Amino acid sequence: MILGSPRARRAAFSLVVFFCVCAIVGSLLEHRVGAQSAADESQLRDSKKAFSNVFAIVQDNYAEPITGDKADTAIYDGAIPGMLRVLDPHSNFYDPKAYAKMREDQQGRYYGVGMLIQPQHDKIFVVTPYEGTPSYKAGVHPGDEIVSVDGKPCAGMNSEQVAKMLKGPKGTHVSLVTAREGHDGPLTFDLIRDEIPHPSVDLKYEIRPGVGYIHITQFIETTAHEFEDAEASFGDLKGLVIDLRGNPGGLLSQAVEICDHLLAKGQVIVSQRGRAYPDQVQVATHGNGGKTFPIVVLVNRNSASASEIVSGALQDHDRAIIVGETTFGKGLVQTVYDLDDHRMALALTTFHYYTPSGRLIQREYNGISLYDYIYNRANALPADNTNREVKLTDSGRTVYGGGGITPDDKIESPKTNKFQEALLIKDVFFHFAPHYLANRTVAADFKVDDSVLKEFKEYLAAQSVTYTPEDFNTNLDWVKASIRSKIVTIQFGQAQGLRTLADWDPQIQKALTFLPQAQALEDNAHKVLTQKAEAREN
Repeated sequence: MILGSPRARRAAFSLVVFFCVCAIVGSLLEHRVGAQSAADESQLRDSKKAFSNVFAIVQDNYAEPITGDKADTAIYDGAIPGMLRVLDPHSNFYDPKAYAKMREDQQGRYYGVGMLIQPQHDKIFVVTPYEGTPSYKAGVHPGDEIVSVDGKPCAGMNSEQVAKMLKGPKGTHVSLVTAREGHDGPLTFDLIRDEIPHPSVDLKYEIRPGVGYIHITQFIETTAHEFEDAEASFGDLKGLVIDLRGNPGGLLSQAVEICDHLLAKGQVIVSQRGRAYPDQVQVATHGNGGKTFPIVVLVNRNSASASEIVSGALQDHDRAIIVGETTFGKGLVQTVYDLDDHRMALALTTFHYYTPSGRLIQREYNGISLYDYIYNRANALPADNTNREVKLTDSGRTVYGGGGITPDDKIESPKTNKFQEALLIKDVFFHFAPHYLANRTVAADFKVDDSVLKEFKEYLAAQSVTYTPEDFNTNLDWVKASIRSKIVTIQFGQAQGLRTLADWDPQIQKALTFLPQAQALEDNAHKVLTQKAEAREN
């Protein structure tokens, strides 16, 4: 290998990154087991040398040229992830592109025009323009096909390529040409890029008189502030439903702040226990100031990490009833180590999460493939809680550890049937809505009546979707809610569309029925806190 060539320099840089990652991992292992022996250090040097020799042979002798990009891929997508996967499923390496995306997601903002897009049949469609953004203000609609960006045709592009063209410095112009059903010619929009906030609380409203509903999509830098603003907007709350279904987690600090806002001052929120660093205990430093109300938290099997911290803390302190499904069971804490002057990063597991009662959130992953760990979790936990870790809440209720947060009451996620799957695969609701609104508008109290259903059935026939009358009638409520949601989204914005689905959602409606139980739990929790305070004084 000639180090002076561009190919060699790039490969050498990739090796430097690899060895930096090895050094971080090795340093933490040294902390865990104490000072390394001379034999251990010699073995580590030999392992690095062996890898370098293998990589050099591959670089010089592989049947096809190993270009700079392929060399990077071998290291970034092969060697480093392979090493980390041997350790656990959540340690991860972020190359420059992935790290930039992660930081953008955590910050909850970027510069662009503010729309969600998706590819379909070699075309790019607008899923929704975010409310208040340049695309929304200009009149871009869900269902619009993006024909070109700054004169460059988008046919055959993927959504990432189009999104990259739409993003850019604040105040710069971008020309967007779309095709919309009901319009003979293309629509041209001159959009001025701006900072695009992407809030993690995408829906908040008073779902019943005095009862608030808050849906949190993930935990980013603004989540706690968004949550507190949402709660304050409801006024004198008589109850609150916090929806964490599908929330993969995010920033620990934001989960802690939300718990701090809802728990009493001094109550433990979460513990982090590791071997490379001292244990850490997060407690409520401000507290709720005595302001309480019944809370129901709705979770499912894809609620993970920070979602489980919030659920576990509120459950252990009897502050909320947890309903839904047993959560994902992601209790490994990653510390992010910056590499190459903050261009890349290593997220390495350094702690385990424990709930206030001492429950381990993380479920077993040894001897399980990554695919089964993430997607096939039917047998992850025993159905009857046999041999599971048993802990007690503040008031003495039994809760179970050993992976994930077990709900106080189960609410199963609705299972899709063949008719629903057929409609979802063809995305018929998404495409029917602009078809229906091509030559009409609807009012805020729009209802899906027989005339709308007749037109929808005609649309299904045109799309060659076959079904029986029984299929349609059995799923009628779902069909009506799905049609109304997409039409309302185009006419009145994303929040109204999401609210339409929430008003229908069987799981949310079932969660609301647990508010009296949550009130009784809250009353008992307050009694227990008072008794403990009196005991300390005596």
